[in-house]
Amino acid sequence: MIEHAQGGRLPLLSPSDLDPAGRRLYDDIIAPPRGDGPFLVVDDDGLLAGPFNALLYSPALGQAVSALGASLRFAGTLENRTRELLVCLIAAVYGCEYEWYAHSRVAATVGITPLELRALAQGVTPETATEAEASALAFALALVRDRAVDAATHARAEQHHGHAGLVEITILAGYYQLLAGLLIAFDVPAPSGVTEVSS
Repeated sequence: MIEHAQGGRLPLLSPSDLDPAGRRLYDDIIAPPRGDGPFLVVDDDGLLAGPFNALLYSPALGQAVSALGASLRFAGTLENRTRELLVCLIAAVYGCEYEWYAHSRVAATVGITPLELRALAQGVTPETATEAEASALAFALALVRDRAVDAATHARAEQHHGHAGLVEITILAGYYQLLAGLLIAFDVPAPSGVTEVSS
């Protein structure tokens, strides 16, 4: 089945609706590596899916948000598995359908199993996670669910990821909470035509 973008409370903007700044942002979003990944970014009608359509409504801010996301996904130092475990956990904590739809697909490309995804969907660390992965997940859960990181959780994660790694995990958590906020505020679902979304 063909997937189509859905805008929720925001009308979907076509490329012809955009001013030059919006068009530059649109072109950046649909370009590889993001635009040709395992989830729908732009549909066959040229409409952007998920949070990307929302970013077009504020191109200057959207450009900054998009650039941060690209840096985290494609230029970050976290292991790919660790990053996607974290993103899927945040999507599950927020009950964010599009974020789960998108990153459960990315997760599958970096070796995260359906069983691990089921655990993440319940907001828990998979039993198969390495100690480094588990420490990152505990740190992120403390941030996004408990809104406080105790000394033991911090020390455990720092042992595996160092100061720089914890800064990256914190920024990653903040970024995907920002996207979840956009998706929730505007009630943006997964694309139509998607048959399996569960978080």
